[in-house]
Amino acid sequence: MEQLNDLEKLIESLGADFLAKFATSIAIILLLWLIRYLTLRFLRRRVKDIKQKYKWRKNITYIIVPIGFYIIANVWIEEFQSISTYLGLLSAGIAIALREPLVNLAGWLFIIWRHPFSVGDRVQIGNNFGDIIDQRIFQFTIMEIGNWVDAEQYTGRMVHIPNSKVFTEVQANYSDGFNFIWNEIPIIVTFESDWKKAKKILVDIAILHGKEYGDIAENEVQKASIDFMIYKPEYTPEVYTSVEDIGVALTIRYATPLRKRRVTEQAIWEDVLDEFAKHDDIDFAYPTTRYYLNYKEGKSGTKPE
Repeated sequence: MEQLNDLEKLIESLGADFLAKFATSIAIILLLWLIRYLTLRFLRRRVKDIKQKYKWRKNITYIIVPIGFYIIANVWIEEFQSISTYLGLLSAGIAIALREPLVNLAGWLFIIWRHPFSVGDRVQIGNNFGDIIDQRIFQFTIMEIGNWVDAEQYTGRMVHIPNSKVFTEVQANYSDGFNFIWNEIPIIVTFESDWKKAKKILVDIAILHGKEYGDIAENEVQKASIDFMIYKPEYTPEVYTSVEDIGVALTIRYATPLRKRRVTEQAIWEDVLDEFAKHDDIDFAYPTTRYYLNYKEGKSGTKPE
């Protein structure tokens, strides 16, 4: 009985106006939550693409939450605009005390406005590489690639990066414009090998694995050139020749989907190993120690008298 009396006194002290506003606020929150729930349930049935589902869920939240704050503020404050003076007096103190959250909020607005990247893109932010899997008001999340794993495959870690990094770190977007990158595979053969034959073999292998992707990359680059000033790159797979200290370097360059670099590189290497094994006059170079006797091995015009 005593507890009930205390509760009645508390309710009387709060007043009917407070209770009415409190009940109205709860009703508004429940209504907006129900609208969000029904909308997302409808979209889950109609939209099959995972990326589109994610965007719809985020956009609906971004719309519902500000509307809810505005409506509830109007319930509790009869003249909502009158708080602007009060907020102005507190703005300096808030800016100092909440500097990092405010910068992160500004970074989020910049990401929404300028779209340096979006969910699903593969990016590099500073020293962090990965695929964007989530964006929030204060931070975004990437599924990490690289690090101790070769060929830009997933490490299994999710890295949370403050939005403020878009103002201070260099950003590289692998997916913006077109979803292809150019990959290079250096293959070194000995000086004694028939490097011309080796180069022809590598050209055939590169065309076999890279021609299809090169044609697709050309179409995507042409589309991207509408928005960006992109000079026409070389789409046909090539093999470039150079000389290293241990042999002749034959470098395969080809276009590949950004998430298939390791797969295509593996297929090319397997074909190279198979083809080179068929020829006795082609051998891989590797660091060795040898003695060179010029008077025996050198060209006739270079031998000492």
